[in-house]
Amino acid sequence: MTGLSYYDVPGPRGRMRIRIGSIVSAIVILGLIGAGLWQFGQQGQLAPEMWEPFTQWPIWSYLLNAYLTGTLAAAGLTVAMSAPLGVLFAVMRLSPVKVIRGIATVYIEVTRTLPVLLLIYAMLFGLPQYGINPPTIWKLAIPLTIANSGVIAEIVRAGILALPRGQEEAGLALGMTRGRAFASVVLPQALRSVTPSLVTQLVSLLKDTSLGYVLGFFELLQAGSVLSSYNYLLIQDYLVIALIYLVTNGILSFFAYRLRRWVDRRGIAPATTPQNRTA
Repeated sequence: MTGLSYYDVPGPRGRMRIRIGSIVSAIVILGLIGAGLWQFGQQGQLAPEMWEPFTQWPIWSYLLNAYLTGTLAAAGLTVAMSAPLGVLFAVMRLSPVKVIRGIATVYIEVTRTLPVLLLIYAMLFGLPQYGINPPTIWKLAIPLTIANSGVIAEIVRAGILALPRGQEEAGLALGMTRGRAFASVVLPQALRSVTPSLVTQLVSLLKDTSLGYVLGFFELLQAGSVLSSYNYLLIQDYLVIALIYLVTNGILSFFAYRLRRWVDRRGIAPATTPQNRTA
């Protein structure tokens, strides 16, 4: 099966414009970084003594502990809940039963529209009034799950709709029931085709865990705030935190890129997020 193209391949002039635009953008970004570093230098923020504390392991141990036990723990819990929930609602939105399809459509559209911060405030101030007061990590993971499950549902639905109808028919020809053909033939191929997009969504999810700061949840950003109140190195602390996020998200983005290249080499049809249409 050959890959499908959803856009026109740029010609020589188009590629030249893209190359020029990329060069200009890189120059502008480097210029802004250089200007920022110059300004920091003028204010004495680049002096060696300002960065000397970060050569000591206890500070890195503190930040990495917050990152591993807070940020990554919340992200992992959210993925464990939102992934199966997203697949479920993707399948429900493709259901021929109008009521099931309607419930899934409403859930997906609402969860993709609501700000995550609003959901966190509902968990923080709303539920305790009804006697529901889960641990802090759940107050962060549940809103993130609600928001990300809707996005994952659309990604998975796009993967399903991108597959040719013949895949399900092939399963039926082998004597499978329609449900078995969908679960054994269609869904695995759809998930494989959208894996790079799911990894990219994980990058966004990882950044959203910083909203745990509102809850006082001990994650990387909260740890940076506590650290800066201790060593009074606000700029340096948050630059180091930004570096940790950049390294992690850079690794995940590279992994998503490699996965996408692998999918292209295998000739799996790429999926685009569908509009409101059903199978």
